[in-house]
Amino acid sequence: MRHSRLFPIKYKIMVICITVIILPVLVMTISSYYSSERLLAQNYTNLLTDLAKQTNIRIDEFLKEIEKITLLASNGLSDNLSATHEGSFPIQDFLREGDEQNEIAAYNILMNYIMMKDRVFSIYLYNLNGGQNLFVSPNQPIDPDFKVANELWFKKFMHDNDRTITLTTRIDEQLENKILAVSHARKIHDVASGELLGVIVVSIDIKFIEIVNRNLQEGLRSRFMIVDENDKIVYNVNDRLIGTLFRDNVRPPESLNVVVTSPLSQQKWTTYLYMPLDELTADGKILGHNLVTLSIVLVLFAAIISIFLSHVITTPIKKLLRNISLVEKGQFEQVEHIRSRDEIGHLSVRFNKMSHELKRMVERMQQEEIEKAKAEMRALHDQIKPHFLYNTLGSVKWIASMQQAEKIVEMTDALISMLRYATRSDGTLVTIREEIDNIANYVTIQNVRYYDCIQMKYEIEDRLLDYRMPKMILQPIVENAIFHGLAELEEDGVITIRIQPRGSDIVIEVCDNGIGMDQHTIQNFMEDKLEADKGTGIGLHNVQRRIQLHFGKPYGIQVASQIGEGTTFIILLPAIKETL
Repeated sequence: MRHSRLFPIKYKIMVICITVIILPVLVMTISSYYSSERLLAQNYTNLLTDLAKQTNIRIDEFLKEIEKITLLASNGLSDNLSATHEGSFPIQDFLREGDEQNEIAAYNILMNYIMMKDRVFSIYLYNLNGGQNLFVSPNQPIDPDFKVANELWFKKFMHDNDRTITLTTRIDEQLENKILAVSHARKIHDVASGELLGVIVVSIDIKFIEIVNRNLQEGLRSRFMIVDENDKIVYNVNDRLIGTLFRDNVRPPESLNVVVTSPLSQQKWTTYLYMPLDELTADGKILGHNLVTLSIVLVLFAAIISIFLSHVITTPIKKLLRNISLVEKGQFEQVEHIRSRDEIGHLSVRFNKMSHELKRMVERMQQEEIEKAKAEMRALHDQIKPHFLYNTLGSVKWIASMQQAEKIVEMTDALISMLRYATRSDGTLVTIREEIDNIANYVTIQNVRYYDCIQMKYEIEDRLLDYRMPKMILQPIVENAIFHGLAELEEDGVITIRIQPRGSDIVIEVCDNGIGMDQHTIQNFMEDKLEADKGTGIGLHNVQRRIQLHFGKPYGIQVASQIGEGTTFIILLPAIKETL
């Protein structure tokens, strides 16, 4: 026969590998897209950082000017910065002597400071020397009824030893329109005596930040804010958010936004500037859409190819697995031939040859087991251990010597019945009724030996007596219960045989109230070590083997025992009804 040319499976694997190249291409495309997105986000981050730093520099300049104005005013230098005593202290002169000339001088110097800074400042000079106050605000009307002495911050400032204080964004109550402002206050002391003359407050409208933010785009201005060290918003385009907690209101999630922060050097403030990521990727959405479309097409193509190749490669493998499953179940006749010109087809041919050989081997082993079982049953029918006959005859002799003829008749009848039952050759299965009758005969003989100290109890439903079971199963168990459980008792022993149905099976329990056994002794019983040593009858190991030979591994004997509490032998058999 000419062998067809093999098509090696490695070539099929090569085809699959070529198809899988699509996946790396797809991964590289996605990686490139996200890398571009990250690069764009990084560039915008750098841009926003530069804008925030430039804005901070301008804000710091304004805040420094506030402090500089209060410093110059408190030191008393005039607008021409003369260091001479004459005319060098116009502010202090006004606070000491509030005449019209000093008021005009003080007003002019303060107005010069304001005019140099685009008129965004308001200056309040509060006289603590009993004189009048001085207010300089070119763009905002002054509220003359406002009393700064009633303000909590002013009271605290007067009580503290601090010379200056910066008030974060708050409503400027000194102005009639109550604008939001940042203020810096300084105490003015007499340069000669050190006496506290008054307090100068420079207030700057918070809108000055909008002047600073002219270089920001309109969209970015709404995303620019300043937060103080207590996480309160100092500035935001939305005035309603000023003074509220940053984290509870508008803190942008960094997972969805490009967020940059920059601290101010003049105050313990931090500027936040952010931009949503979806705005950055507006141009990339088209690329993303095209990428998704391409990915779907590639996935569908790869899926179709994978299904086709999987079918080509796995179909013979599935057939081979099915053949293996059939061989495991012993269904050798249903094994089919696999026509595949590759290693799997070659393997199938070898497997079919092996399954045929295995079938012949299993049939031979089954025949040998049947022959062996028949031989064991024949040996079982023929075996009556000599020690039992010796003990029985010794009992007969002893009874005869005591002239108890009735006992001799009773024991002899029981012995004859047992011999007939053991030597019957009408099959390996008997009814439970016949097995129980044999136990009764056996116990009758043993009670002669043990002076009627053995009591038998039966808990069996009548309908179960006609079910079938292997012959000579209970007698070895009862024998072990007597010799190893009850023989050493000083009182009467009780053996209970309980038979109950359990689903499609029958459970037989043989319980005694003997001395019990430990686990080591139980193991010796099941391995026939104790019976072999003492010669007490058919071993439990042989009984277990016969049951499993007839019905399989799920069935057999289990032993439960504790020292001093007796022993229970549990036999699980299938429920087999008597056939007429």
